[in-house]
Amino acid sequence: MPRGDKSTYTDKQKRKAEHIEEGYEDRGVRKKEAERRAWATVNKESGGGNKSGSGRGVRDTKVAAKKGGRIGAPRGGKAAARRPAKARSASAKKAATTRKRHSATRSAAAKKAAATRKRHAAARARTATKRSAKKTVKRTKKR
Repeated sequence: MPRGDKSTYTDKQKRKAEHIEEGYEDRGVRKKEAERRAWATVNKESGGGNKSGSGRGVRDTKVAAKKGGRIGAPRGGKAAARRPAKARSASAKKAATTRKRHSATRSAAAKKAAATRKRHAAARARTATKRSAKKTVKRTKKR
């Protein structure tokens, strides 16, 4: 198969590459460069042509298009920049009070859970003591 041959790609992969290519061209990227980037993206997402043999129909796992909104990704952007500073400040204050309220709830729940664990540990210790006492009594009766 010659280099650059697209016969092993599914119709869906071809449509996806075409769509990505159009997006690059709309942003002012040259036609040839847009095509190169589009196929590179399709290859990254699906691991190359999926038309033949095993692995066909297997879902793509590393889909770049699905990786938005992750923790550690840049936040805000144009929409946030357009909002007035007063509105952004109000949102930040509201978020801070929510975080504070939630941390108080979590710490109360954590204290309650710790008390329950302590109670259960004490009950297990009492049960273990009773069992060992019973075993001792049985041993002394056998002798």
